[in-house]
Amino acid sequence: MRQQMIFARREFKYLLTRQQQQIILSAMHPYMIPDEYAHSSIRNLYLDTPDFYLIRRSLEAPVYKEKLRIRSYGRAKAEESVFVELKKKYRSVVYKRRIPLSQDRALACLEGTAPWPRTQIASEIAYSSRFYQALSPMVFLSYERDAYHARDDEDFRVTFDTQIRFRQEYLTLDSQPWGTPLLAPDQVLMELKVSGGFPLWMARVLSEQKLFKVSFSKYGTAYQRMLKSSGGVPHYA
Repeated sequence: MRQQMIFARREFKYLLTRQQQQIILSAMHPYMIPDEYAHSSIRNLYLDTPDFYLIRRSLEAPVYKEKLRIRSYGRAKAEESVFVELKKKYRSVVYKRRIPLSQDRALACLEGTAPWPRTQIASEIAYSSRFYQALSPMVFLSYERDAYHARDDEDFRVTFDTQIRFRQEYLTLDSQPWGTPLLAPDQVLMELKVSGGFPLWMARVLSEQKLFKVSFSKYGTAYQRMLKSSGGVPHYA
């Protein structure tokens, strides 16, 4: 279980082929090692209003935006905690706050039928949930992640996400990760997570592979797919 509860960093995203991923992994080998949790099957419930206000506003690319989600690393079990996360982005810097709760307790807190824990982070999440009102799980989104950090700097991290899938049915974290794929079979989403700059060797391999950062929101892309498939009005439960 990942215990860090507060993050502040910049994130750079790149869409790769599997071949490019292998080239980057080879270049990383002298400098980086697998994370403590090297491989994860990540499941998310994205919280939103019935008219998808949060993701619609996020796609307008404002200076400040935020998302709320409930996340588990692997299939959630009744006796295990999941994370309730508030993810904010301001001028390209990502700030994340999260607290561990059971899935049932998290949903009850959001519904207002159970009290939030008495902590500063929980208070921030509770404020956002009250501010937007009527928040509930709207999309299940899962992916397989391989994570690495620099040997001499744990703040520099590289992650590779594959099998990114979403669905609007069966919105629970104690389920199998099935759904509509967001990437082609040969595609990989790489994220560089940094508190400062990233090293010259990484800049060099990105240049050699002609890779440029992209704007890619998993939830945003899923929402756009939902719009397309529904003729402009995504359905919700």
